[in-house]
Amino acid sequence: MNPPETQNTLSTTLPLQPVSFWQAFAFWLKLGFISFGGPAGQISIMHQELVENRRWISERRFLHALNYCMMLPGPEAQQLATYIGWLMHRTWGGIVAGVLFVLPSLLILIALSWVYIAYGDVPVVAGLFYGIKPAVTAIVVQATHRIGSRALKNNWLWGIAAASFVAIFALNVPFPAIVAAAALIGYFGGRIAPDKFKAGGGHGKTKLSSDPALIDDDTPTPPHAKFRWSRLAQVVLAGTFLWLIPMGLLTTSYGWDHTLTQMGWFFTKAALLTFGGAYAVLPYVYQGAVEHFNWLTPAQMIDGLALGETTPGPLIMVVAFVGFVGGYVKVLFGPDAMFLAGAVAATLVTWFTFLPSFIFILAGGPLVESTHGDLKFTAPLTAITAAVVGVILNLALFFGYYVLWPNGFEGTFDWISALIALGAAAALLRFKGNVIHVIAACAVVGLILKTLIL
Repeated sequence: MNPPETQNTLSTTLPLQPVSFWQAFAFWLKLGFISFGGPAGQISIMHQELVENRRWISERRFLHALNYCMMLPGPEAQQLATYIGWLMHRTWGGIVAGVLFVLPSLLILIALSWVYIAYGDVPVVAGLFYGIKPAVTAIVVQATHRIGSRALKNNWLWGIAAASFVAIFALNVPFPAIVAAAALIGYFGGRIAPDKFKAGGGHGKTKLSSDPALIDDDTPTPPHAKFRWSRLAQVVLAGTFLWLIPMGLLTTSYGWDHTLTQMGWFFTKAALLTFGGAYAVLPYVYQGAVEHFNWLTPAQMIDGLALGETTPGPLIMVVAFVGFVGGYVKVLFGPDAMFLAGAVAATLVTWFTFLPSFIFILAGGPLVESTHGDLKFTAPLTAITAAVVGVILNLALFFGYYVLWPNGFEGTFDWISALIALGAAAALLRFKGNVIHVIAACAVVGLILKTLIL
């Protein structure tokens, strides 16, 4: 018992040193390669590293930023990294944090997408995917548990999460409507029972979460993070030109109906019109990419989702897979440049998907920083976070259905996949196993079973 107590005592007494831009750069680069587990898992990693281990930001400030990112369309984990990078090291700090969160995933997915589309029918690849898919289900279940244990601090928030789950699972209520209802409940709940809607709560915190941080609860907002109309105009103008230039070049070079132009426009809409991060945007992407544009098949979309879960970076990076497969099979640059077509399409859709996220953070961050002590702003965001837990649980069930009943309920139950999923869940939840190790182990098991038994 003594060593852990000694370690905790030392962690609270060690002086906090300023973090240089390059120290932060090294961390964001590392995060880009280890951020597995979808948004909830990535948020958990950032919470452990930035709040508990490094103490760069307090838990209350961390959760306040997270609540804002949860409310935005786009990938909340990447937006949170951008926000914290911006808060620490101004605009370039935010850009570096956001880009490095995505770049390793893009490069890895381009390579894996090529292997998949060129060699997907090879038994070895099929076997690996057979074991990975149940592991993905277990990862989402673990993510639901981890984010729920932090966000659901009282019965009010539990009730919001439960209502959110019923709304999206049983009633098929659109996610924006769930967000709006949760924000309304939080607004009035913050007035009726303010203690129930305080960001960060006070229940169930770890001991380390109360340690002092470089950006603490009472740390003044730095000058660059204070709201100025001129600064807002600059960010919006720069973001508009960064969208108009590539879209204009695509339209004038290829025409509006060309696949690359349509990809740019479609994923711009996906970035702006869908809320709740990757979990909410996936049905929209599926509908457009598979059913409307026929860039890939339903089976390819599910396999792309598995690839997205098994690579670092935001889960919404599945759009890079969609772009690669669409560019590759459409033979955009001729039969001798199919890989190039896929790589260009993957990079293009990544640009249009993530550009709005940078604009939202750099433009809206100063407004959010001015509200971190104001309950009338924090209570609705706290309620939204609780509602998102219910949405994540719904996605876990969605994954489980397609893994355990691959041919629907009228088909046979895949008990081998169920055993793999249970083993992965036990490793993650009971034994706190490393996500990468669990994925690798399940892939090997799937390969052995697919090769020798099935």
